[in-house]
Amino acid sequence: MSSPTIENYVKAIHAITSLAERGSDRTSHDALSAPAASTGRIAEELGVLPGTVTSMLKTLQASGLADYVPYEGVRLTEAGTALALRVVRRHRLIEQFLVSTLSLTWDEVHEEAENMEHAVSDLLIDRIDAYLGFPDADPHGDPIPRSDGSMAPTDYVPLTSLESNREFRLLRVMDQSTDFLKYLTEQGLEIDRVGRLVERVETAGIVRIEVGGGETVLAAEAASKLMVRREGV
Repeated sequence: MSSPTIENYVKAIHAITSLAERGSDRTSHDALSAPAASTGRIAEELGVLPGTVTSMLKTLQASGLADYVPYEGVRLTEAGTALALRVVRRHRLIEQFLVSTLSLTWDEVHEEAENMEHAVSDLLIDRIDAYLGFPDADPHGDPIPRSDGSMAPTDYVPLTSLESNREFRLLRVMDQSTDFLKYLTEQGLEIDRVGRLVERVETAGIVRIEVGGGETVLAAEAASKLMVRREGV
């Protein structure tokens, strides 16, 4: 049986290494070549002291959930990855359930899901999944792992990679802080919303977009956290 603390650690390690892998040119699927999560990065993610992380990583290794090498970092084992995906699946399905059935907004659901993800059974999560119609993504566009750990393929790119005068559909938001999500809502940006990138002004570090008939300006850094699909020809 895994504890909430163990589940939080494997979820954090999975999030860190997945982000690092997306940003690398790695083509090998060898677990030993996968990016490792540093103790400092894990401590930052969970808001704990590095010494606390080191102790838990030794516990994860003893449990067969992770491979930990001092001064190098930690990688999840196959068992650790499977557990992390189960926790991620619970979290994202709970978020979608709260939005779909209780009308919570996308900036309200994260903390609620954090509190609930350790308390629900896999049976209940499977029932929620079926009730919602087996959604591929949560309210922020994050892919929801299926019960077998697989996920639907994605075909999005950062908004900043689009050329000027290109229509787009918003599919995922990588920064899910409350303030950022509220800001996007104020600008009329939400998942599945169609807009148009008017122009990128690289010298000023801004992106001008048109959404719902109105025009708004985003900092390039903020725009890079919006994952979109090109629309139109």
